[in-house]
Amino acid sequence: MKKDINNDKTSLFKLFRTFASIGVITFGGGYAMLPFLEREVVQKNKWADDTEILDYYSLSQCTPGIIAVNVSTFIGYKERGVKGAIAATLGMVFPSLVIITAIAAVLTNFQDNQYVSMAFSGIRVTVCAMITNSIIKLSKKSIVDKTTIAIFIAILISLFLLKVSTILVVLIGIVLGLLTSALKKISKTNGGNS
Repeated sequence: MKKDINNDKTSLFKLFRTFASIGVITFGGGYAMLPFLEREVVQKNKWADDTEILDYYSLSQCTPGIIAVNVSTFIGYKERGVKGAIAATLGMVFPSLVIITAIAAVLTNFQDNQYVSMAFSGIRVTVCAMITNSIIKLSKKSIVDKTTIAIFIAILISLFLLKVSTILVVLIGIVLGLLTSALKKISKTNGGNS
């Protein structure tokens, strides 16, 4: 991965500033940030393409921590190595740290206020809509054929009906992805030989 590091393309400050701008305007955690990440990382700055960002989302989901913070770390590393990873990660978490500290200092004074309660209700609904939008976009790029539809349905059944552990479901997804890829290669090889 060292060869992907581009030391003259992106400044550390730009990484920090870009991810701080995402961190400061989004509510609702990692999934709510996905549309903003896609706009800034894929469309605006061209630090990754659609396939790469999906890979970063998938990998970030499987690693400890918040998905948006993990994605920022991967993108920062890709652009500028360890320093870039640190700059991007700090940019993503800095606004939250400041905002949460400020809110925690005054929340006890306002938590019973009906207007504050109504505002949080509106924010929750908005975050649900943003997460739904991200899920629809991700599914259009990920669920592309009969095999991926079958994997999707099997994973949904495992999660919701069978109550299989999330960790086990991720491992099953990895195995199914590897098997599918291997079977496609075998099929192409056999098809090419006949």
